[in-house]
Amino acid sequence: MATEILVKAGQLILSLSILVVLHEMGHFIPAKLFKTRVEKFYLFFDPWFSLFKFKKGETEYGIGWLPLGGYVKISGMIDESMDKEQMSKPPEPHEFRSKPAWQRLIIMIGGVTVNLILGFLIYTLILWHWGETYLPTKNVKYGIATDSVAQNIGLRDGDKILSVDGKFIENFASIPGELILREAKSIQVDRDGQQVNIAIPEGFIAQLIEKKEKYSAFACLRW
Repeated sequence: MATEILVKAGQLILSLSILVVLHEMGHFIPAKLFKTRVEKFYLFFDPWFSLFKFKKGETEYGIGWLPLGGYVKISGMIDESMDKEQMSKPPEPHEFRSKPAWQRLIIMIGGVTVNLILGFLIYTLILWHWGETYLPTKNVKYGIATDSVAQNIGLRDGDKILSVDGKFIENFASIPGELILREAKSIQVDRDGQQVNIAIPEGFIAQLIEKKEKYSAFACLRW
C-alpha cells in the first residue's frame, strides 16, 4: 500500500512538473525571441534555497524545493519573485518594460497559449489512439432481438438491418436514433437470406415519441 501511494504521488508530481515546465516555456521562448533577458527559469519555487541549479548564459536554471508551480523571472517584469527594486531604475533595452506592447502581450499570454495547445494535443492523441468504440452494423451476424414495439413495425427476431430509408448506418447503436429523430419511413432488412423492405406505418414514430414523452412526464410526477 505504501509503495502504491509513493508511486501515485511520484506520477502526480511528474505530470505536474511537465505541465509547469511547458507552461513556463510558453513565457521563456517568446522572451528569448524578442531579446528580453530571462534571469531565472525554475521548476518549483526556491525561497531561501534551491535543490539544483546551474547558469547558462544570462539565465539561471534550477529546481526549487517547494512544489507549488514554477516561474520564469524576466528582467523588467514583476512576477512571482516580487522584485520591485529594478522598477525604480530607468528601463534597459533588454527589459520587458522597454519592449513594444504586442511583444509584451505575447510574452504574458505565452503560458496560457501553451496550455490550450497542449490540451487539444492530449485529447487529439487520446482519440487517435483509442478512438470511438462501437458495434458496426455489418458485424451483427445473428440479427436483432425484437420487442413488441419492433414487432409492431414489422421486424422479426433474426432480421439483419441493412439500411434505414435506403441509408446504411455504420454504427448499430445509432439506428434507433435514426428511426425516431428522422421519422424514418422504411427499414431494409436481410431476412433468411432475402432482402425485405419494411414500411413503417404512417404516424407510428410520432405516436411512439408521444407515448414516451407522456411516460417521462408521468415518471417525473411520480418521482
